[in-house]
Amino acid sequence: MTAVAAVVAGLCAVGPAQATGTPSPYAFAEGAETVVGAASNVEGHRLSPGKTYKSSLPRVGQRFYRLELTADENAYVSVTAVPDPGTKVSYADGVEVSVQDAEGNNCSPMEAEEARFGSSESPRPITATAVRRAGPGEKSCARAGTYYVLVERTRASRTAQRLAQRLAQDDWDLEIHVASEPVLRADGATSPPQTWNSAAPVPPSGERRAREGGTSFSTARGLDKGVWGSGIEPGQTLFYRVPLDWGQQVSVAAELGSTSGTGSATGSAGRGPGRGAGYVSSALVMTLANPVRAEVDDADTAYDGRQKSAALKPLPPVAYENRFALTDEMSAMRFAGWYYLSVHLSPEVAEKFGDAPLELTLRVDVAGSPGPGPSYAGSPVPAEDFGVTQRDTEAAKRGETAAGSGGAAEDNGLMVVVAAGGIGAGAVLLGILGAWTLIARRRQAAAVAAAAAEAAAAAAASGVGPASASAPARFGPPRGW
Repeated sequence: MTAVAAVVAGLCAVGPAQATGTPSPYAFAEGAETVVGAASNVEGHRLSPGKTYKSSLPRVGQRFYRLELTADENAYVSVTAVPDPGTKVSYADGVEVSVQDAEGNNCSPMEAEEARFGSSESPRPITATAVRRAGPGEKSCARAGTYYVLVERTRASRTAQRLAQRLAQDDWDLEIHVASEPVLRADGATSPPQTWNSAAPVPPSGERRAREGGTSFSTARGLDKGVWGSGIEPGQTLFYRVPLDWGQQVSVAAELGSTSGTGSATGSAGRGPGRGAGYVSSALVMTLANPVRAEVDDADTAYDGRQKSAALKPLPPVAYENRFALTDEMSAMRFAGWYYLSVHLSPEVAEKFGDAPLELTLRVDVAGSPGPGPSYAGSPVPAEDFGVTQRDTEAAKRGETAAGSGGAAEDNGLMVVVAAGGIGAGAVLLGILGAWTLIARRRQAAAVAAAAAEAAAAAAASGVGPASASAPARFGPPRGW
């Protein structure tokens, strides 16, 4: 480890001066194709299921994209809007997405297709998902052919722009994810389950285990049942993911730790911060999204320097038939797969209590045993968006992201820092690789020596004596050194 430490010290000497630009607070999916949205539907860039794209949305206007769909697939298009941290946003400001046919008809008028910043009025990644539904009973947008994806600011936001150009002045980056779910092999139930355990869940207790969150859907850190903790900075959004199989039910509660806060007022009884100047409404916002990134539920809490908590409403077990429910919370619990939890801390907290991170605790419970799922007439795309495997269960326990194992996080983070250093860090990267190689060789040589010593001791104990000088060597460095 000495060699690696020396190399890391050398990397630190490279310093931030060689870094280029300020990294985005949102980690876009690795390999996401950058596309430009069109002002007209006929010029829209084609989006394909199973792929993730990066685009942008201007402060005024709308952007079109294009889909080519069969008659037997449900298509889901999620759009995550990422405003700059310093952007001013209003309560009603947000992003709206729809899938339309050649006549301009919305393919899912009853589905939630918009996301707003809400009462926190805090710039953060927000996601809206539109759907084109297929199968028996679907009359609108039922044919195979070309469909159009329209992305725009929310209507209230556009009105605000006309009245006050101070709002939504900047373009927003977009991450667009497309998924396709086949219809069932045979017709099934078309009504949601009538009974399920809707009692308020009891949050898990026990020791808190450290688990840092990611900064996007693709870097969301896995969680399973338990109590998890991390620091969260004002203005930051952390992403986690929880695998839910068919028949399983999730509950989540979030807690913010207390602080003395430089901007807080002290209660008359000396019990710590009071409301006074140290009070932030909607300080913490927590959102749960399903495998196609459609919002399931959200919760928020104010903060006055004392510990606060927020919890999601009781949610039904995952079931295919939930999609026929009238409520958004139940309808969204329609897939088995990774469910995404995002937690945002308002930047206003820094103004009231300082910019030091607050302690975040997540209490996650997953109830119920995995059950059989529906029989699809084809394969979902991407396959990892639908269903839970044993590998997913293990990934949740280890805290892995979709991009790789949590165990390799330190090495991956080091490589990211090297890359951020630019060309000047190339020599450092070679040094790191050389150091790792040297360490591996030393460990292998030590293992060889230990094995030789063990064999010699065993031979002496059996009375055979040391190996003859003329005997072929049984141990030694491997070839190719």
